[in-house]
Amino acid sequence: METINHFLTQASDFLWGWPMIILLLGTHVYLTIRLRFPQRKIFTAIHLSVVPDKDAKGDVSQFGALATALAATIGTGNIIGIATAVSLGGPGAVFWCWLTGVFGIATKYSEGLLAMKYRVKTAQGTMLGGPMYALERGLGWKWLAVLFAVFAFMASFGIGSTVQANAISVMAEEGFGISPWVTAVVVTLLVSLVVLGGIKSIAKVCGALVPFMAAFYVVGCIYILCVNGAFVLPAIKLIVVSAFSSEAAGGGFVGGSIIMAARYGIARGLFSNESGLGSAPIAAAAAQARNPVRQALVSATGTFWDTVVICALTGIVIVSSILMHPDIDYSHGGTLTKMAFSKIPVVGTPFLSIALFTFAFSTILGWCYYGERCVEYLARRKPNTAVIAYRAVYIVTVFVGSVVGLGMVWNLADCMNALMALPNLVSLLLLSGVLVRETRKYLWEDRLHEWSSDHK
Repeated sequence: METINHFLTQASDFLWGWPMIILLLGTHVYLTIRLRFPQRKIFTAIHLSVVPDKDAKGDVSQFGALATALAATIGTGNIIGIATAVSLGGPGAVFWCWLTGVFGIATKYSEGLLAMKYRVKTAQGTMLGGPMYALERGLGWKWLAVLFAVFAFMASFGIGSTVQANAISVMAEEGFGISPWVTAVVVTLLVSLVVLGGIKSIAKVCGALVPFMAAFYVVGCIYILCVNGAFVLPAIKLIVVSAFSSEAAGGGFVGGSIIMAARYGIARGLFSNESGLGSAPIAAAAAQARNPVRQALVSATGTFWDTVVICALTGIVIVSSILMHPDIDYSHGGTLTKMAFSKIPVVGTPFLSIALFTFAFSTILGWCYYGERCVEYLARRKPNTAVIAYRAVYIVTVFVGSVVGLGMVWNLADCMNALMALPNLVSLLLLSGVLVRETRKYLWEDRLHEWSSDHK
């Protein structure tokens, strides 16, 4: 087992090294330029996300699809992952993470568009879509579509169920002294009640949970920034300056490499918002939208909320807290967030615990949906039987993850996430002509109100 874990660690480091970072970020920039900066329509997209197209084909509302995607995307990585980036790359990593989110909006837009363009309707009347359908129907590469579905299926048991359940269990034991076995039973029951109801149940719960947890976290961060008031502007200045300077930062920080800040900030941003990984478009395909571009815009807001807002707030909270309390040991990313938030009187620790629980629980729900859709794609002859079996196994892995150490599973999940990205990026780049054509028709020519013949 130790040998296998060592191999997975090396594989993860290789897959998430500079080649993957350059490929993902390069795709973000390329699509941003080719699609004429769809980021400028972000406020239009936010408006569309709360205005349902009730008469359009689909399983859930546009907001329901977005909430499901955000549930899977906004996880413990938004809190602990940012701290890890700061500990390894210095405060400048926060800037690079934020910048990755800005450019990643174009990629998330593109993924959502292709998901809607190439989705299919099953015999049961449900909508299925995602990179596997874009690869098969758009490019005719079924073998690559199958590979994506297999990688995403395997990833769902890592980053989706076991790892998140373990995070909840560890938080409950360290913060409140609750036995992992008690946590395992409670979390497993809660997950079972939701996932057994399928996409509509998942979307309904996510639609209620995601706005609450996001608003709760944003308000909490704003409160903490008020407490750290005198250090907020110095923290922002430090984040920006450190992104382009290797000089000693002061205030408890030591000098860092610009390359290290960029590497860990970009990597964390890419991993956090999942733009380019191909997971979010699986949920986008279920949306009720009158044309593909409307849902593409709605999908793009996921990266905006995840990285441009939540990750940025987390980074400023952490850096300002370290400036306020230079005694904090920021060299260990795993404990940095807890130490930074615990310095806040009264609310710090309970706030962090609630945030971690809601983020992790929502990720479990979102990734269960992703896994289900991949199983349906792979098991077309008996999809219902395969989905029922998948749900049962998924629920079991939630219980197992709550009580077992998961170092090897983390590494396996990282590998699967990277392997998912490769087929998805192929579809985005090779079908960029389709993206331009659809974007020109509905967005550039200001025809967002029009209905597509495939979606009415």
